Amino acid sequence: MTAHPTAHPTAATRDVDPGSTDSMKVTRVPWQIKFTALAFIWGSSFLLMKVGLRSLAPLQISGLRILSGAAVLLLLLTASRGRLPRDRRIWGHLMVTGFFLGSFPFSLFALGEERVSSALAGIGNSVTPIATVLFSLLLLRHDKIEARKIVGVLIGFVGVLVILQPWESQGRPDLLGFGMTLVAGTSYGVGWTYTRRFLGKADFGGLTLPAAQMLTSAAQMLVALLIWWLTQRTHLSLAAPWSLHANTDGGSVLLPVLAVLALGVVGTGIAMSFQYDVVRAAGPTVGASVTYLIPVVSVALGVLVLHERLQWPQFAGAAVVLTAAVLIGRSRRR
Repeated sequence: MTAHPTAHPTAATRDVDPGSTDSMKVTRVPWQIKFTALAFIWGSSFLLMKVGLRSLAPLQISGLRILSGAAVLLLLLTASRGRLPRDRRIWGHLMVTGFFLGSFPFSLFALGEERVSSALAGIGNSVTPIATVLFSLLLLRHDKIEARKIVGVLIGFVGVLVILQPWESQGRPDLLGFGMTLVAGTSYGVGWTYTRRFLGKADFGGLTLPAAQMLTSAAQMLVALLIWWLTQRTHLSLAAPWSLHANTDGGSVLLPVLAVLALGVVGTGIAMSFQYDVVRAAGPTVGASVTYLIPVVSVALGVLVLHERLQWPQFAGAAVVLTAAVLIGRSRRR
């Protein structure tokens, strides 16, 4: 879960809370503080990935992020006396959600940031609510999709076109790089729609779902990293899958590694427990609104810390996409 969502987590995640709300006690820290922390944690994930790329390959970033995040979630699950699922059918579904909510989008965001700025990658993440509506039409046919959500999808597509500027031959963002971030954001929509259909009625309780899901993502990334290393070790001169290249910024390799560890431990592990506490304390609608703050934080950090620059069509398109996301996620009740 993200950036990320995660993953970075999205609006869909708050509409689907597979865990039992009574299985874990909400901590004494006010949910407003955790909500604010989530916006900064998930918004900064794109900055941390960009720093990680100075010494790590994209798959190394997603692999280390997922492995460290899984370790934290397992520790939290053990501390809360929770346990992992035992049903093989559930684990089969978790392999699917682990791919669409973990290994696939995390890897695509890192790959995309090789070609586009961290600010633009954060904007790409905001298409998740739009993708969720589209895949809900395909997978959740018994659900009635409101007209305003369909309008929100159409508005979102207009915003993406403004960002891509297909009418321009120069000055537009790298189409492949930004396309990767859009596919990554779409992947969250697929994963959470799948979760709602096949795992929505399962009584996991607490952090069982995210811990088990991150375990399946970790297993997938271990295989992906091994294949990547076997096919690229000669070309990249890598002695092992965990071998690093020199810091492209001229500094120590320690900073990129620490950035990715922070991304996994805080941004993927601890943030997940925060997410559940916010949903339990304030409800799914309030929890969903953090999605709208993530690209704002990612753009601000990219500009202030990494001195990235966005052109006016990218700002305008981002505003249109966020408007669409708010329209889709807005509750019918105040």
